[in-house]
Amino acid sequence: MKSEKRTPNPERVAFLRSLPIEVKQEITGEESEAFMFAEEIPESLYEKIKDYITDDSK
Repeated sequence: MKSEKRTPNPERVAFLRSLPIEVKQEITGEESEAFMFAEEIPESLYEKIKDYITDDSK
C-alpha cells in the first residue's frame, strides 16, 4: 500500500471547475480523479471535454 500522498494538478482542477454545469454533471468520479492526478485520460472523459480543450503547444 502506498503511503505517499498524491496531489492533484492545480491546472487540471481549475479546468474541471471551469466547465459548464451540464458537462460536470456527466463526468464520473473515476474520470475526474484520473484527469486531476495526470493519469491517462479515459476516452469517455475525453469525449465529454474535447470541445473545451485548447492546444497550448502552438
